[in-house]
Amino acid sequence: MEHFYTIQGEGYHTGKAAYFIRLGGCDIGCHWCDVKESWDANLHPLTDTDWIVQQAEQYPGKAVVVTGGEPLLYNLDYLTTELHKRGIQTFIETSGAYPLSGQWDWICLSPKKFKGPHPSVLPHAGELKVIVFNKSDFAWAEEHAAMVGPETRLYLQPEWSKADQMMPQIVEYVKSNPKWRISLQTHKFLNIP
Repeated sequence: MEHFYTIQGEGYHTGKAAYFIRLGGCDIGCHWCDVKESWDANLHPLTDTDWIVQQAEQYPGKAVVVTGGEPLLYNLDYLTTELHKRGIQTFIETSGAYPLSGQWDWICLSPKKFKGPHPSVLPHAGELKVIVFNKSDFAWAEEHAAMVGPETRLYLQPEWSKADQMMPQIVEYVKSNPKWRISLQTHKFLNIP
């Protein structure tokens, strides 16, 4: 769908320079999604993988974030192999709804209620990032925290349109449950992609 060089805005790698590859196609349909234009893969022409890798190589930040849409709709083995050959780290942001493909240096698992994570993704998650839209999301976050490995970093992130309402609850929750950390969408504060 698009590609751009920017600063990672959320989760464990916040503040790191990274080349983003956003793949079109998603069948999960979160009503609060901020990239709904990514849902219909047919609206975005296919792009040659080797060309994408060549673009990523041009930037000094040697990290690529593959996101979507839902990137695991595709087999990402070739893409990640070619990036690694060039010394580029590979990160993915996924709902985890589909089987894992690709070789990843970091997996950000952000499961959605509409379609739960595939078992192949859970043990490999470097971070679990749960979007908090309402109070019931805390219990849902704990349910998924019990499914990932003990080394997985746990993040609660307010849904952008409800941040003012949910942030005080998230702060209190993290103070009472310090295994969790807060993730903010700093790229939106910085007004960058």
